Amino acid sequence: MTNEPKDEPTVTYLQALKEGFRALRVRNYRLYWFGQLISISGTWMQTTAQAWVVYSLTDSPMALGTVTALQFLPIMFLSLFGGVLADRVPKRKVVRATQTAALLQATLFGALVALGLIQVWHIYLLAALQGIINAIDNPVRQAFAAELVSREDRANAIALNSMLFNGA
Repeated sequence: MTNEPKDEPTVTYLQALKEGFRALRVRNYRLYWFGQLISISGTWMQTTAQAWVVYSLTDSPMALGTVTALQFLPIMFLSLFGGVLADRVPKRKVVRATQTAALLQATLFGALVALGLIQVWHIYLLAALQGIINAIDNPVRQAFAAELVSREDRANAIALNSMLFNGA
């Protein structure tokens, strides 16, 4: 018996990188993932812009806290409802509806700012609406991603979704 090293397959960095993104080989998941990259990045930009505009208009930490609470409290209280919805209705339709609602809400916010008509109560209302939309969209979107890939790629798709959300 010799003490020669066994031939083990060597994995190159490029191969490991490809394996880490293997769910993106699925066309529908790839389209979904890049669409979500744009959507989630836009949502975070809007969240930041809303806080900035409120603070610019009021110079009030209280108003800033209020707009932040209005954005995130609906997520805390309504996400369970979003999860139940994800289990009971076609996810594709819900994602399409929530993304359309988010587009309309963001367009209204942008138009009010661009036209110089924005008031603090507008931002409060739009922030609460954004929170409600996200409370429904987030759980449905997470469940939908898992449906777009095969069972073997499911863990990778979930990891890519998490990376996308945290990276945005």
